[in-house]
Amino acid sequence: MNQPAPHQPIVFRGGTVLTMDDAGTVLTNADVLVVDDSIVAIGEGIEVPENAFEIDATGGIVMPGMIDTHRHMWQTAMRGYGADWTLTQYFVWNYLEHGKNFRPQDIYAGNVLGALEALDAGVTTTVDWSHGLQTIEHAEAAVDGLLETGGRFVLGYGNIHQAPWEWATSPDLRSFVERRIPRDDMLGFQLAFDVTGDPDFPEKAAFEAARELGVSVTTHAGVWGATDDGSIKLMADNDCMAPGTVYVHAATLSEDSYHRIAASGGVASVSAESESTCGQGYPSSWALRRHGIPISLSMDTSVWWSADMFSAMRSTLASDRAREHQIAHEAGDTVTNIGLRCEEVVRWATRGGADALGLGSTVGQLKPGMKADIVLIKNDHSPVMLPILNTYGHVAFQAQRADVQTVVVNGKLVKHDHKLIGDALAKARTAVEQTVEHLESTLGPDEWEAGKHPDIPESKVLDNPYMYTDYVGE
Repeated sequence: MNQPAPHQPIVFRGGTVLTMDDAGTVLTNADVLVVDDSIVAIGEGIEVPENAFEIDATGGIVMPGMIDTHRHMWQTAMRGYGADWTLTQYFVWNYLEHGKNFRPQDIYAGNVLGALEALDAGVTTTVDWSHGLQTIEHAEAAVDGLLETGGRFVLGYGNIHQAPWEWATSPDLRSFVERRIPRDDMLGFQLAFDVTGDPDFPEKAAFEAARELGVSVTTHAGVWGATDDGSIKLMADNDCMAPGTVYVHAATLSEDSYHRIAASGGVASVSAESESTCGQGYPSSWALRRHGIPISLSMDTSVWWSADMFSAMRSTLASDRAREHQIAHEAGDTVTNIGLRCEEVVRWATRGGADALGLGSTVGQLKPGMKADIVLIKNDHSPVMLPILNTYGHVAFQAQRADVQTVVVNGKLVKHDHKLIGDALAKARTAVEQTVEHLESTLGPDEWEAGKHPDIPESKVLDNPYMYTDYVGE
């Protein structure tokens, strides 16, 4: 595969450029020049070094790398296994029954495959909401998997098998952070845990640990039957709603809770494909917009769903607009001008994610001085990529993973000509095959199959008064 030499400048030539700047500037027939790890120039016909590696972007869309603020990457080795689960079945399988069967090498396998999956889809920054870290060895393996691929990541350290006030305060965790987390903009760190609503608020120790480490907290909030307004009130009453706290889902909260999140500088991560499928609550972008809470997008886990931000954008638009229409219809009215636009959702998928992670001055938009996390959406072999008449609409509704032609992270090419660069995928394939073999043999064939096929509830087709339902033919 033709690719640039180390430190060779890269230039995208002649594309439609979504800068995602404050003015929403869209440039046509424009170039983007990358030198080392940064963008140094954008414009039409810019001068570039003679040795620049040129990428033809004509007929394509050049945009910032997309950012996923909540994905359980360790579960990628179980891709599609729980496609028919409810949230309860997911909790039972992972939390109560089989999650402890994941070895450190299984965490590695899921992470390296999930990291490659993200890059392949133009997701240049991903939060690994890693709540399967039973031991420090599991955490070591998680980081090893992420670093294998050349992407930008944030490790959301969590452990569903132990109370957060125990693992978050342990000397082993602090030692791990000092050894493995560089605190640069390529590998960030968060504490990932939930607040159950216990009036004694034992989670306060975990929030204090986050403050001592100087990191933010990411927490599943507003999840039906799991975390509710009581969790938000406990956080508020104990001064634990810090700016930059990420509230994942935030789907079943009261007006008071949304106001508290907004006033405290919190941000949200909406996983609309997840929320609308397994029951956390109705996807919350409509409520978050009403309360002025900054929004980012996420895909949750490949154990159920697709894992690309095109799906995230579409499911968010679909759920938000469906609700707007439904509310109007229930009032006997009709929506004639839709509220949520494609441009805003593309912004959530890029700058929204960067701002949520405190990386807004580094990534999320294309302008000189920003780090070069760049995606080229172009596919000359696809009828879907022409014509491009509404650029934001094309990204949100028309483009898909197969149209991601080139991906640059921190100035380095990680995908080009529709192919990932390097041999990490081959290593991931071997590791995942071993993980699947381990889990299947540990559970046994019957339990393994039963996990994929939960019981189907009884249903009844309504009697139709326009049909002869009691007639039996000869």
